[in-house]
Amino acid sequence: MEVTMTRFSVIAVAAATAWMFSANPALGADSSIETAPPAAPYKAVSSLVKLPDFIPGLGQLFVDPATLPAGPFLGYDRQGKLVTTTYMIPLSMMKPNMNLDDLKVPAGAIDHVDIQYNAGHPGVAEPHVHIVLWNVPAVQEARVAK
Repeated sequence: MEVTMTRFSVIAVAAATAWMFSANPALGADSSIETAPPAAPYKAVSSLVKLPDFIPGLGQLFVDPATLPAGPFLGYDRQGKLVTTTYMIPLSMMKPNMNLDDLKVPAGAIDHVDIQYNAGHPGVAEPHVHIVLWNVPAVQEARVAK
């Protein structure tokens, strides 16, 4: 039953997130952080936890430490351009009546959304989902692949 509830929660989050960003692609947009490094309070994730400066699939990540563990994490390509905004939501926070309302998109327009399971890593050790809000079309995801 718990696995079914978790699957339902992840599917519900995916549907709600996709709908929200198709309705308003630039909620809370701030063009001053479209190029790395973003201004304070954002800090390089690699300066906060034991992770590399560039994470394949997500890019160079910056986060406001006050928003941990969920984020948003800003992901930049190797040229310093904003490519993703990622939320990392621990599964322990996902409940049947949970809502993820008003996810902020710090800059740019959102092209598409991916949701991925992660078993845990430094900074967010427990199992969680990555809600990845892409600023670029799917064909340009390779900008952060390596």
